[in-house]
Amino acid sequence: MQQIALNARFYCHRPTGMQRYAIELARRFGEALIPIRPKSQLRGSAGHLWEQLYLPSAVGGKLLWSPNNTGPLAVRNQVCTFHDLIPIERPQWFTRAFAAWYRVLLPQLARKAQHLIAISEFTRHRIIELFHVPENKVSVVLNGVDQGFEPAAPELIQEAREALRIPTPHYLLCVGSLEPRKNTERLIRAWSIAQSSVPDDISLVIAGGSGSTLVFSGKSITAMAPRTHLTGYVPEKYLSALYSGAVAMLYPSLYEGFGLPPLEAMACGCPVITSNTTSLPEVTGDAAVLVDPEDVDAIAAAIVRMVDDQDMRVTLRTKGMRRAAQLSWDESARQTWDILQAQASHA
Repeated sequence: MQQIALNARFYCHRPTGMQRYAIELARRFGEALIPIRPKSQLRGSAGHLWEQLYLPSAVGGKLLWSPNNTGPLAVRNQVCTFHDLIPIERPQWFTRAFAAWYRVLLPQLARKAQHLIAISEFTRHRIIELFHVPENKVSVVLNGVDQGFEPAAPELIQEAREALRIPTPHYLLCVGSLEPRKNTERLIRAWSIAQSSVPDDISLVIAGGSGSTLVFSGKSITAMAPRTHLTGYVPEKYLSALYSGAVAMLYPSLYEGFGLPPLEAMACGCPVITSNTTSLPEVTGDAAVLVDPEDVDAIAAAIVRMVDDQDMRVTLRTKGMRRAAQLSWDESARQTWDILQAQASHA
C-alpha cells in the first residue's frame, strides 16, 4: 500500500470547527500520515498559492488527504473532506474574492478528486446535486465530540464565568464566530423580545471571535440588546465549563454542514435550541428544540419555553447526552482511515 500524505495547511489557522476536525483526526492517525505543511503562517491568497503550486510537487506519488474543504486541483490521487458548500450556496456572506475563488475551486475539486468525504448526509446530498458527481464517489463520516466535553464541576463553571466576565449567575449561551450565517442579529432581536418574560438574573452570552475579514463580508451587529455579553474568542480550556453552566445553548444558524457546538453542548448536559434546517436536525436528532432560524418570534418563544420548563430541560439533558455519546472522534477516525486505505489501494 502506498503512503498517505496529509494536506496540513490547517495548522496555520486558529482551531474552529473545520480546523478542529482535522486536528482531532490527524492526532489519531499519528505517524500513519505524512504531514505536508507551510513553513510559515500562510493565510489568504498566499495559502491558496502554496496549496495549488507547491503542494502537488511535495506529494509525489502518494495519496493525499485534504481535510478542510479545499485541495490542489493538480492532484487527482486525492481524498477531500467537504464540510459544506456555503460559498457556493450563500456567496453574499463572504468577501467577493473569497466567494469567487471557491466558486471556481469546489466544483472542479469535487470532480477531479479520487474520492470525497462529507461530514453529514446533508452535505453529501448537496455535493451530488450541485456538482453532479456519482453517488458512490461521496462517503459520509459524521463528526465526533471530544471526550473532554462532559458536565463540569461547579468550581470549574465559576472559574470560566469569572475568566470570561459573565455578569449574571445564569445565562443562555451562543457559541460561534460572528459571521452572517450564525444568525446573530436575529438571535439578539429574539432575546430583546424574550428577556422581559424571563428572570432578570439571566443574560445572553455570545462566545466567539469576529471571523476573518479576508473571508467574511464586512457586516457587523447593528444593535445590541440589554443583558447581552460578548466574550470574544473562548480558549478551549473554558468551553466545557461554559456549556455546562448554561441554562440552554442557542444555535439558530442559517446553514451548517454539520454543527459541532450543539453536539458539544449536549455532551456537557446543556439543553439546545437550534435550527430546523440544513444538517442540524440530522446532528441533534430528537435531543433539541428545533426552530425556524428566520422566524424571530419563534426563536423568542423557544427561549421563554426553555427557561420556564424545567422538566423539558431535564429531558433534553438526558437525550442530548445520549445522542452525543453516539458520535466520537475515535469512530470518525476509524471510518475515515478505512476510506483512505481503500482509496490508496485503488490508486
